[in-house]
Amino acid sequence: MEERSYATGLVVTSTIVHATPAAFFAHQPLRVFYENIAVDLAEKEVDLFIGGGLEYFNNRSLDKRNLIHELKAKGYKIGTYNKQSIKRFPPEPTQNYAYFTAQTQPAEILEGRDYLPSASLMAAEFLSQKNDKGFFLVVEGSQIDWAGHANNEQALLKELMDFDKTINNLLNFARKRGDTLVIVTADHETGGLAINPDSKIGRLNLAFNLNDHTATMIPVFAYGPQADLFGGVYDNTAIYYKMREAMGWESIKEENPSKSK
Repeated sequence: MEERSYATGLVVTSTIVHATPAAFFAHQPLRVFYENIAVDLAEKEVDLFIGGGLEYFNNRSLDKRNLIHELKAKGYKIGTYNKQSIKRFPPEPTQNYAYFTAQTQPAEILEGRDYLPSASLMAAEFLSQKNDKGFFLVVEGSQIDWAGHANNEQALLKELMDFDKTINNLLNFARKRGDTLVIVTADHETGGLAINPDSKIGRLNLAFNLNDHTATMIPVFAYGPQADLFGGVYDNTAIYYKMREAMGWESIKEENPSKSK
């Protein structure tokens, strides 16, 4: 994305070096190499990132590097949860931006975490102003998965509602612009969640079948230009090729597995 002059951003409710955000910028053999992943991020040119994991940048065990100082030297505007509220720390158009929401993992929504809806919209607005080439923003409601692992019904519903507010903000942003594609999906279902027959709107009777990932088929929702590319049934890896096609990058000679479906 950076090579094609897109502005890029990441907003998550996990650490910024967790598996999903790391998949978009890191090149490490294992997902748990958090300090190495932090170095990968510090050495990239991601325009904006928001998430937890401050300790992997300024309290490292692998080396004495202070990646916060290095990011500031590269021109980043950097905020941290223990110094200023993210709502009082907006990005500047001329600087890259980073905000750490926790020393390790951010709080759960039930513990008062509330930044995802507003931070995601702030990120979209900021990135859209960075240049006229376009932008690529990854937003993850990371702790939906964790609530599924814990079989915590209340936490799961609250995390889903928080993510719903986030997507609503981004869809409104996309509607106003008319040139922005929004894709919403997941990497898997967690917990084998079932909605029992006696459930009603506002009063769900839920049950979990296990505390791990399942093979339940995952929906893909899309809105905006080229959204029709994301209909149908296909392998999850096809989403990558569909995004390339939506952005007009099919000139690169790579086999698209969805073409043979």
